Amino acid sequence: MDHVLLAVPAGAEDALRAFYGGVLGMAELPEPPGLAGRGGCWFAAGSRVLHLGVQREFRPACKAHPGITVTGIDALAARIEAHRSPVTWDGDLPGHRRFHAWDPVGNRLEFLERAR
Repeated sequence: MDHVLLAVPAGAEDALRAFYGGVLGMAELPEPPGLAGRGGCWFAAGSRVLHLGVQREFRPACKAHPGITVTGIDALAARIEAHRSPVTWDGDLPGHRRFHAWDPVGNRLEFLERAR
């Protein structure tokens, strides 16, 4: 896979930058000139790339979600909660610790770390 795209509403870029760049620590990528005028923003964590693309009749992804592997899951959950975003822990995946959270526009995200 090259990237994952989540739909976002127009005008939410500043809040998305604060969350994905500030809270999650992802690096913002420049969009190619031919796509930059469409709105949204792109981020990367290592080789994993996330595109946030503007959709006119936006509805947040409530079930569908990217699964993001992390280290230091407790610290990440605390950072997300400090940003006033709820975190819901889920112990149903054997061999992993994981939680779900929601970005500023309501898209569901899953964060998981292999259990030690």
